[in-house]
Amino acid sequence: MKNMAEEKPIGEVTHFYGHLGVAVVKFSKPVSVGDTIHFKGATTDFTQEVKSMQFDHKDVDKAGKGKEVGLKVDEKVRTGDQVFPVV
Repeated sequence: MKNMAEEKPIGEVTHFYGHLGVAVVKFSKPVSVGDTIHFKGATTDFTQEVKSMQFDHKDVDKAGKGKEVGLKVDEKVRTGDQVFPVV
């Protein structure tokens, strides 16, 4: 995995629904189901595979640049947490 200083964020958490375990993320680069992403913030630091995404309450396989999508997350995230690609 790359050094964090070299990574560029590809998205940011804009909302988190704790009762659903869903984060709303606005992406600056396209992301697809099956990709692995890393959530990093003041108290957040975990990696997970994108298992499902929703846009406008409909399942989607890909989130395009500038789109806000809902993602099921494995752990709690916070508004403002950054999302990085894992290569």
